[in-house]
Amino acid sequence: MHLIHRGLVNKKLEENLLISFQKSFNRGFGIETDIHATKDREFVCFHDFTLKRTFNISKSVKNVNYQKLKEISKNKKAEIPLLKDLLKLSKNKFFLFIEIKPLFSKALLKKLLNETKNYSKCVFISFKHKNILDILKIKKNTKVGLSFGTNTSVKNIVKQAKNKAIDCLILDKSFLENQKINNLNKEKYFYTIKSKKEFSKYQNNNLIFENL
Repeated sequence: MHLIHRGLVNKKLEENLLISFQKSFNRGFGIETDIHATKDREFVCFHDFTLKRTFNISKSVKNVNYQKLKEISKNKKAEIPLLKDLLKLSKNKFFLFIEIKPLFSKALLKKLLNETKNYSKCVFISFKHKNILDILKIKKNTKVGLSFGTNTSVKNIVKQAKNKAIDCLILDKSFLENQKINNLNKEKYFYTIKSKKEFSKYQNNNLIFENL
């Protein structure tokens, strides 16, 4: 299965916007997106911890109420969507790999699980593995994955993969040709594929790709 990274189905679209997600669904692909919680505990689809890169505002997402965030982003014609809006848009037909960026409290994780309970195609992933382990403590049959970057040792990935409660591994593409990783009896997704050459070479794997 292939997923579109942040809804970036082509170079004309911006990341993590409803129009980008819809275009991805129109092409028949599920998506990988990032979430944060606002000051008033709303889940938003947004990659960065702050508004600096996207809106040139030195504020953290967690310190801004959603209505203010909506106002800021709407003025820039790049309205930050709520996760619940994405869920509705997906119509429970497409896989949503939801990457939890910050470390969430258990209360926030419970809210997240409640908000997504009617959407069976949600898979929660995170580089902060405590998020995933805490989710499993709250609801053990939740679909989850652990994310790993280039600085992670193969030994550590192999160790983490032994956890039977983990459904999949989200791995940097640098691990694509590692034999020990390929031998793991665990579903694996590799990010981020950014060229047609890479996509063609590795398309028999589960890929998270963009702009192809």
